[in-house]
Amino acid sequence: MQTTSQDAPAEIIFKLWPWLEANKTRLIGATVAIVIGVGIYNFIASQREQNEIAAGQALTQLLMTPPAGVSPADALTQLATKYAGTAAAQRAQLQAAASQFGNARYADAQAAFEKFLAGTAAGPLATTAQLGLAASLEAQGKLDLASASYQKVASTAAGNPSALPALCGLGRIAEAQGKLAEAANNYEAAARAGQLGGSLAQEAGIHAAELKAKIAAAPKAVAPATPVATAAPAK
Repeated sequence: MQTTSQDAPAEIIFKLWPWLEANKTRLIGATVAIVIGVGIYNFIASQREQNEIAAGQALTQLLMTPPAGVSPADALTQLATKYAGTAAAQRAQLQAAASQFGNARYADAQAAFEKFLAGTAAGPLATTAQLGLAASLEAQGKLDLASASYQKVASTAAGNPSALPALCGLGRIAEAQGKLAEAANNYEAAARAGQLGGSLAQEAGIHAAELKAKIAAAPKAVAPATPVATAAPAK
């Protein structure tokens, strides 16, 4: 007898029934494991979300009302440790490094920015940390290392507003090293990077023009005259 389409599901179940009966213990165990796994995932996700909210609230409170008797950098570092793994902890860690820089503790700021970059290698916050690291190195007179750090930002953030301060940093360092043509090129690149305007881009363009004028006005080195060969007197 031909099986109708309505009887097909029933026939499949009938054929599978012996296997289901034989393996029902394993199936029940697998189902329970899946349910437990989903429950654990939902619980962890919920806890993570609550932790993110608590971390954000703690950071806002800390920035609005700094605790007495503790430096801002230390308080931010403690918050970052307490809420490790949250977005607020990342921001607190970066803010702590910036606070060290603002207090002229450049070596401490360098170490803090390096620590941040070790845990966050990419993204907008990493770019900001890389700029902070470059500025910390520049402030300590470590110009070659600072230049390499600025160059990293200028390369990875090309076409991005973050490239503007990096190119200005490269211009400052080149100028300090007496490389005026290179400095002018970097300042010009910074002016082009600030296409939306802004005082920093305008200042970079003006300074590039000043450096070019200075280079043009510099006395050109005169090559020593080539001695004219004279004929030896006839004997």
